[in-house]
Amino acid sequence: MSNMSGKTLLFGGSGFLGPIILEKNPNIVSVGRTSPPTYVGNRHIHIESVDDLVVLDFEEIDNVIFLIGSSDHHYLNSSVTAGIDLNVYPLKKTLAYFSKRKLNKFICFTSILLYDVKKLTLPVSEKHAIFPYVNEYVFSKFLSEKIVEFYADRVPTIIIRCSNIYGPTKLVRPDLVPTLIQKILSPNEASVWSKKPVRDFIYLEDAADAIMLLMDTPYTGPVNLGTGTSSSIGQIAEILQNCSGKQTIDLDVNVSGPMNFCCDMSLLKRLTGWKPKYTIEQGIEKTYYRMKGWADECKWWLG
Repeated sequence: MSNMSGKTLLFGGSGFLGPIILEKNPNIVSVGRTSPPTYVGNRHIHIESVDDLVVLDFEEIDNVIFLIGSSDHHYLNSSVTAGIDLNVYPLKKTLAYFSKRKLNKFICFTSILLYDVKKLTLPVSEKHAIFPYVNEYVFSKFLSEKIVEFYADRVPTIIIRCSNIYGPTKLVRPDLVPTLIQKILSPNEASVWSKKPVRDFIYLEDAADAIMLLMDTPYTGPVNLGTGTSSSIGQIAEILQNCSGKQTIDLDVNVSGPMNFCCDMSLLKRLTGWKPKYTIEQGIEKTYYRMKGWADECKWWLG
């Protein structure tokens, strides 16, 4: 748990990453349209949208973790405006509101997919060239970073560029690991487009710990969130086969994004001393067995 002083709000506590941050930090106040899961006991402030932020006028607020947005690449890339509507406008409106309040720290999230794949040198540091014109999703994250720059002199902000965060969830999400586990737990065939890509995967709890440690630093600007090690999709499928006995079929389809990626974690480690507690094997196994325990109540997994 962080040693930070002051009151922290977390927007988006019902999603993928929000609940674990709240669960590990019971003094953080949740804000959003949907309450966090029932096992999270944090105070919750209901707002229908970021147009309703006036309800926070009389709240004492020192820090904000902003998790509102969509990471559903397929949906956002199929729409001309969804990336703007879901990722850019909410951040703009929220930063405009907090630019009139004196915050210690605002934390928001973009993506390592901003880095220019054609110029990759591994591991990839925050100083690496970006190329945001790949698709609607990545472009929305680029615009988000530009909005942060616009408010930089009024809202001290850390932009966390996320690699592949994974962990247990009951939600229908586009992320590879929980989606594959949901397939494995169903009677249907489990498959992935390709087992070849090598990516930097970070377990949910490790990500939550890193975020809270960053809150206590004077740093502002972008910072990578990964582990500094990489694993192939094939390796993850093998770990899950050892857990479940069910094989994952490789469809051998061409996929987008880098075929080999690893974050340079020097900045995060220098700022916080953080290092991951979970190996890929430990994190995948913990994710699988927790989701297996939920399978009976998540009937949609069973097909």
